[in-house]
Amino acid sequence: MSMLPRAILLIAAISLSACSNAGRFDNDNVTDLNGRNGAVVPGSPNDPASPAFFQQSIGDRVLFEVDQSTLTPEGRSVLDGQSSWLMTNSDYNAIIEGHADEQGTREYNLALGARRANAVREYLVSKGVAGARLKTVSYGKERPIEICSQEGCYAKNRRAVTVIAADGLTS
Repeated sequence: MSMLPRAILLIAAISLSACSNAGRFDNDNVTDLNGRNGAVVPGSPNDPASPAFFQQSIGDRVLFEVDQSTLTPEGRSVLDGQSSWLMTNSDYNAIIEGHADEQGTREYNLALGARRANAVREYLVSKGVAGARLKTVSYGKERPIEICSQEGCYAKNRRAVTVIAADGLTS
């Protein structure tokens, strides 16, 4: 027998042997990487103690009106969830980033971003989060998430973002 028929016969035998245990790929008791099927995978978005859960389920950002650093009712609602999560997960610290849209000067937007970050920090502290766990930084208009000269883009850039890190990593 030449090599080609032997190779075909070998491949056929391997293929048939792979079909001998049809139930071995039954996934009834297996969870995926996101912990579906009820199991919690540490660090995944369904782990209530993970930064991924904080970002996706609680919400990591609040939006502001034009030229404002006053929290909206929606913003306070998000921050209520953030404060609760931070109180429960005391091994995490947070950096609050203040951002602005592209309108106005660099200096004005840096100051506005700082006021927005401080408004979030003060609210979280008022809800019981230790101030020593919270740092603020302003990026002004330097880190937009949307780039265009339309109100829809501007609105997304007027924000404060709470970035979660394990204790000691936010220094």
